Amino acid sequence: MPPQIPHPDPGTPDARGPMRYLWWLVRCQPWRVLRGSLIGTAWMIGLSARPYLIARAVDDGLRERDTQALALWVAAIVVAGVALSYLGIMRHRTMTFIREDAKARSAEVLLRHLSRIGAVLPRRVGAGEVSTIGGSDIDWTAQVLTLTGPGVGAVVAYGVIAVVLWSISPMLALCVLVGVPVVGLIVGPLLRRLEQVESVYRKQQGALTARSGDIVAGLRVLAGVGGRDLFARRYASRSQELRAEGYRVGAVNSWIDAATVAIPGLFLAAVVWLTARMAVTGDVTIGELVAVYGYVATLIVPVWFLLEGSHQLIRGRVAARRIADLLNVTPDDVGGPGRRWPGAVPEARRPDALAAPVGPADLHDPVTGLTV
Repeated sequence: MPPQIPHPDPGTPDARGPMRYLWWLVRCQPWRVLRGSLIGTAWMIGLSARPYLIARAVDDGLRERDTQALALWVAAIVVAGVALSYLGIMRHRTMTFIREDAKARSAEVLLRHLSRIGAVLPRRVGAGEVSTIGGSDIDWTAQVLTLTGPGVGAVVAYGVIAVVLWSISPMLALCVLVGVPVVGLIVGPLLRRLEQVESVYRKQQGALTARSGDIVAGLRVLAGVGGRDLFARRYASRSQELRAEGYRVGAVNSWIDAATVAIPGLFLAAVVWLTARMAVTGDVTIGELVAVYGYVATLIVPVWFLLEGSHQLIRGRVAARRIADLLNVTPDDVGGPGRRWPGAVPEARRPDALAAPVGPADLHDPVTGLTV
């Protein structure tokens, strides 16, 4: 039985820009993305249901010494936990399908495009660029689609928790509504810095990979003319430069990872301290204090997903831009060269150049009249 490819027709990608390419990946699987969004939203909102159930168990069961009510709310907590476990499994399963579909689709459109431009490729794009795009950029691009599931759910859950907190205390709701955007303002400059250093790093990585391929391809010639040591020293020097650039990327990544954990934790501590003061003055009950802690602790999950999704979006946009640039490389017209890799000097076209055929076609030599 012949092997089956994931998509017999992967479609026509929108390579007019990185965000258009990412949106095209989303549009290729709309129902799966919609299912992931619904499950992710249900899972996120479901996380805030347990603090409410615990608060009811405290106020209606423990404080009132009502054993029957306590047993009822405890049973509800157990059922909610089982339901959340199932939703979590389905969320992760669906998002894995979405990412793998996008990864396979990107690989197929790139392979189809590279086979179409054929022998033109070595003149337009370095082998290192192609290997880097196929090896890692496709993965980073697919990771961005995580925003379509937990990312959408995080936004909805943020709004739901703010409404619930408003019913307990408008002051607490305002703290949440103001605090989360402040977190975004703090992390925003780090994300912009990451995009800059990531672009430089990926460019140097592709160039170094291309250099290593050239060295391996011409190793015998280099050994024959005594240039092996010279190229080895140059490669080592470029490797050190790439390592230094990788340190810059790692430094920015470390700050983002630290902020993703520390800032929501500080936010949680501030809201819990404020709620505890309100509980002492009698503005909220003990059950509501427990519920507020649960709501804000739950809010860390969507905030973390939003920050992590922003991180993935920055890295994915850099990767998608490289994929789109490669897809914009066109084969030579008959009688003249086509577009080069961005940044290269365009070659002159012959005035009698003809467009290449759209699909499979006969090979014809106009001088001899031979047609194959």
